[in-house]
Amino acid sequence: MTELLWLLLPVAAASGWYAALKNVQKNQQQQIDGFNSAYFKGLNYLLNEQPDKAIEVFVKMAEVDSDTVETHLALGNLFRRRGEVDRAIRIHQNLIARPTLNIEQRSYSLLELGEDYMKAGLLDRAENLFQELVTINSFAETALNNLLDIYQQEKDWDQSIQIAQQLTREHKAQLSGVIAHHYCELAEKAVEEGRPSEAMKLSREAMVQSSECVRASILQGAQAFRNSEFKEALKCYQGVASQDIEYFPEVITPLLQCYDRLSDPQAAIKYLSEIVDNYHGISTVIALAELIRIHDDQHKAVEFMVAQLGKRPSVRGLKWIIERSLEHSEGKAHDNLMILDGLIEQLLKDKPVYKCKSCGFSGKAMHWQCPSCKQWDTVKPIHGLEGE
Repeated sequence: MTELLWLLLPVAAASGWYAALKNVQKNQQQQIDGFNSAYFKGLNYLLNEQPDKAIEVFVKMAEVDSDTVETHLALGNLFRRRGEVDRAIRIHQNLIARPTLNIEQRSYSLLELGEDYMKAGLLDRAENLFQELVTINSFAETALNNLLDIYQQEKDWDQSIQIAQQLTREHKAQLSGVIAHHYCELAEKAVEEGRPSEAMKLSREAMVQSSECVRASILQGAQAFRNSEFKEALKCYQGVASQDIEYFPEVITPLLQCYDRLSDPQAAIKYLSEIVDNYHGISTVIALAELIRIHDDQHKAVEFMVAQLGKRPSVRGLKWIIERSLEHSEGKAHDNLMILDGLIEQLLKDKPVYKCKSCGFSGKAMHWQCPSCKQWDTVKPIHGLEGE
């Protein structure tokens, strides 16, 4: 009997071990199933734009399994999107401190922490992290784009040019127009600091980068005008019409100054007449009507404006007609016209003149880079009854 018991002991031990193993596996499977369920629940909240509920789920997951890197990354990203940057920074800093992270996980954590720092305005810290990622060639394209954003915010145009050229060279980015604007920024700074030769050199380099750079043409035209090279300046300003005619209103005044210095008003009338046929904004029409009024006949100028308003109704065009009528009216008619002119003035007073075609930002000043979305060459004159 004793011998039988000794024989059964290994069997009992094996059975107990097997039962315990099955129980552990069952518990582990339940944990995995619970984790997967919570993960997909959080993901569903995220996809349905319910970040508060998603954060609640992910926080609980982080408490259940503190070694889950992906959960912490998602949680940090959500905190940053909600504006809770300090919490996002702490999460990503804790991740980076873990010695168990593999190379890809650490690199991604560095990228997320860098974007946290950018959101918090800690640009120097963000810059160091992105430079590290570029050096180790991990998430390099994203890091370079972030560096470009940082240098543009800091107005470090030399660094911006280097990063944009690196993106173009290594990642086939289409940034020739952006690089051209950076050269223009440097050119404008050179003008302010009394270095006209350097400014001209930089504006020419901008044109090399992008032959469609309106800003470079305007800079070159202004420099030529200052040098009394009026024909050259005129050529630069006329070039805007072929580069991007939407910006033509920006050069009407200096262009007419060139014609005036060249004492050739009829050439100005002829040129603006050609532009009017191709550009449907009111600024060119008003400028041409003024030239006709001054150098030909006021009655003919008013007839021209009336005909144009039939094709392109404009409050600004109507105001021009009222102002011309005021010059030859008196009594009650004059008073009525003054009231009407004042009403139109109030109507136009607070209306935006420019609008970004990328994000919809609007304002009364022209910006080469949109103050809102930071895109270049997207802020254009507003067209329509109360606009251009």
